[in-house]
Amino acid sequence: MYLSRLTLSHFRSHLHAEVDVDARPVAIYGPNGAGKTNLIEAVSLFSPGRGLRRASAQEMARRPESLGWKITGVLHGGGQPHEIAFTSEQGAARQVQIDGKNASQVALGRLARAVWLVPSMDRLWIEGAEGRRRFLDRVTLSFYPEHAQAALDYEKAMRERNRLLKEQIRDAHWYKALELQMARSGAELDANRRAALSRLTEAQAGAETAFPIAELEMVQSEGSMPDGEADLLSALEESRFRDIAAGRTLVGPHRTDLYGVFKAKGVPASECSTGEQKALLISLILANARALAGDIGAVPILLLDEVAAHLDAGRRAALYDEICALGAQAWMTGTGPELFAELGSRAQGVEVSEAGELRRV
Repeated sequence: MYLSRLTLSHFRSHLHAEVDVDARPVAIYGPNGAGKTNLIEAVSLFSPGRGLRRASAQEMARRPESLGWKITGVLHGGGQPHEIAFTSEQGAARQVQIDGKNASQVALGRLARAVWLVPSMDRLWIEGAEGRRRFLDRVTLSFYPEHAQAALDYEKAMRERNRLLKEQIRDAHWYKALELQMARSGAELDANRRAALSRLTEAQAGAETAFPIAELEMVQSEGSMPDGEADLLSALEESRFRDIAAGRTLVGPHRTDLYGVFKAKGVPASECSTGEQKALLISLILANARALAGDIGAVPILLLDEVAAHLDAGRRAALYDEICALGAQAWMTGTGPELFAELGSRAQGVEVSEAGELRRV
């Protein structure tokens, strides 16, 4: 799975940018602020979801014009190439077209998948639980595109329930339909997440890699996650008066956290060194890609922003070897070509100037 052409118009810092590449890894380098991350953010939209920055369509528009933006690309993998386009007019929600026809995120997910690692994820093991949930849901979404709809349904119902809780509404009839929706979609969220973790565990255990294995476990901030739709519905009903006192819902998959351990050392990921935490993350991203390749018959596109940070030369070379062994088109960013020297002719370079101009190297 790879992109052979990427064209941007009025997207982020790029007034117009176009690059033609082949299936090899793509090393993007240039000064800070040149728009390197904006390029891989554009590529991330070719996978279902909100992209690597979780930005709104309006936030992606070039400033100060804010005239709307367009991204097009030619995607290869699983048969004939497809031209995919994303457009947003003056802040409107982005629209997807596949081969000139309007399409849904689910249809996009049948053709394209991407997994990524960005610098903000380096704090995954030491930040709050919300960041780990987002990471877990991104991995889960890569395996199960329908996970996004379950999350939307759950969040919508929970917002309405929380509004009732804050207003101190005690009549059970106001809650029944909302709690039924939360139980149904919440149980699906939980089941999808557990299945995704199982896939990651299998992919890590079955691979020879230079990167450490992370043992992962889903935990709740308090108590335990009810098992299945019926138990979650009962828990929501039983927790109602406690939730009214708190003004928010205290039970459900939105309270899930991800706990990781450096397996070889038996040390919690949160207590590992910065380099070890980065290596554990890379291990998970590679495992995600390997597992997805088994599902869809093609290695997903990898997006690795500033991936060389916190990696010594030996581990950096090991990462590049694994990417090439996977056969993945990895879009990687860095400040200079020396960060990708170990790739040699196995990769292609794209230099981004301070003005945002692209040049194949």
